[in-house]
Amino acid sequence: MQYTSHYQSPMGDILLAADDIGLTGLWFEGQKYFALNLDKEHEEKEIPLFEQSKHWLDIYFSGSEPDFSIPLHVTGTDFQNEVWKILCSVPYGQTTTYGKIAKQFAESKGLQRMSAQAVGGAVGHNQISIIVPCHRVVGTNGNLTGYAGGVDKKIKLLNLEKADTKSFCHS
Repeated sequence: MQYTSHYQSPMGDILLAADDIGLTGLWFEGQKYFALNLDKEHEEKEIPLFEQSKHWLDIYFSGSEPDFSIPLHVTGTDFQNEVWKILCSVPYGQTTTYGKIAKQFAESKGLQRMSAQAVGGAVGHNQISIIVPCHRVVGTNGNLTGYAGGVDKKIKLLNLEKADTKSFCHS
């Protein structure tokens, strides 16, 4: 059974989803792929994991890095789950590129190369925004496109983390 709850962030309403294993979704209202993997049969209910997740978000939106982690239950393909695991290793306030993630993925699998576009597809389908920090991924030339929540939110999240965004551009 999946459960849902709402969180009002400074950037708009967020829908949280979880099951007995961990958080399965965190979406900005109206974002691309909103609630894509949410079970049709779910219940809006406050569970302890939501209290913990909302506390994490309160700390995050206050401009600080939370010093604890939330149990996650990622529900993508094996490839997506591996890419999302790499995303979780990108430090607070820093960025990486799709190409660097592709290279890291290829090296971990003993492959010659991996497509940055394939990585971009996996990053874009991340179901647990902010906590699995897909907003920290930029194009090789500093291009800020490709955030399901919208480029405006991506910029706000990076600025909140005090990431160096001076050289970034967006279309």
